Amino acid sequence: MEFYQDNIRLKWVILAVSVTISIASIYYTNILVDQLKERETMQVRLYARALEYTLNDTENNILFITEEIIYKNNSIPTILVNEEGEFVYSGNLDIDPSWSPKKKNETLKKELKEMKATYPPIEIVLKDPNTGEVFGKQFVYYKNSFLLTQLVAYPYIQLSVIAIFGFISYLAFNYSKAAEQNRVWVGLAKETAHQLGTPLSSLMAWIEVLRDDPDIKNKGIVDELDKDIRKLRMVTERFSSIGSAPTLKDENIYALISNVVSYLEPRVSSKINIELYTLSESIIARAHAPLLEWVIENLCKNAVDAIGSSGTIAIKILRGSEGKVFIDISDTGKGIPKANIANVFKAGFTTKKRGWGLGLTLAKRIVELYHGGRIFVKDSDESQGTTFRIELISA
Repeated sequence: MEFYQDNIRLKWVILAVSVTISIASIYYTNILVDQLKERETMQVRLYARALEYTLNDTENNILFITEEIIYKNNSIPTILVNEEGEFVYSGNLDIDPSWSPKKKNETLKKELKEMKATYPPIEIVLKDPNTGEVFGKQFVYYKNSFLLTQLVAYPYIQLSVIAIFGFISYLAFNYSKAAEQNRVWVGLAKETAHQLGTPLSSLMAWIEVLRDDPDIKNKGIVDELDKDIRKLRMVTERFSSIGSAPTLKDENIYALISNVVSYLEPRVSSKINIELYTLSESIIARAHAPLLEWVIENLCKNAVDAIGSSGTIAIKILRGSEGKVFIDISDTGKGIPKANIANVFKAGFTTKKRGWGLGLTLAKRIVELYHGGRIFVKDSDESQGTTFRIELISA
């Protein structure tokens, strides 16, 4: 468990580092964006001043200004309008020369609206070159160049890529962790089944010896030992089934659970009542009897531990909708704290002083992976007990 706890901490460290890198990247990129915005604003101001000078001067240097300043702006989208809002000039806009005047005008209006929302216009004052008298004004509107727009979007694209990579890494880690746990469980289960085989064979031989002893033969001891031997053989079969796909059959759920209850009743405290309820004793579901009995037995034993000295375990078998069969196992025990409900099926989680925390994990694997059903905590109250629900596919 320490290995996985260390890896959980490592995941949080990786997440924190990724977030830090992302924030730093966005911060640094925003600094570059602000600098580039300021540079483009200065460039547009220069463009406007050059345009103003061109409109107000008739000397020969107009050609130089026009070619070297005005026409050199080939990246920043601009629109020049007069005081009446009429379009005078536009540059670096995605306008096809083959468009009709109406379509061009609509495109310019849309672009102008966007520019007005981006930056305030730069004013150009028109003067008579001879008298210096002001006779009108024009306004240069502009927006970010394509390069600047890309730079603004870049950190968010980068952050998205990092987030997707982190999410995929998280899924891969969880999958590898689950796969490793599965291999451990399967290996442990099969090794346990193998180890049980030798003493089981020996016990079966000793039972035959005891059957021939006249002092023991009629006292019922051999019959009870034989029941326990059959139970151990079933446990061995259950462990052997882990890791391989079991064959599901149409099973009478009431009869199956009755067998489990009959076995458990003489082996738990007489102060703990196990009650079985159903509206029909012929409810059939697709199941592997040894493994499903294991799940029921495991939940009942957990309920016994939760109850303590005295109480009741109620098992209800219901025919659900959409071809499902429900098995509710309730106890009057101490209940599960709400903070622990999400963890009860995780490997290694246990509230017992002694235990590996694998019982409910294996139960979930059996029900959901092998039977295609569901198992979950339907309800739990720390003062009234817990109800587990198993959903199976009806036959």
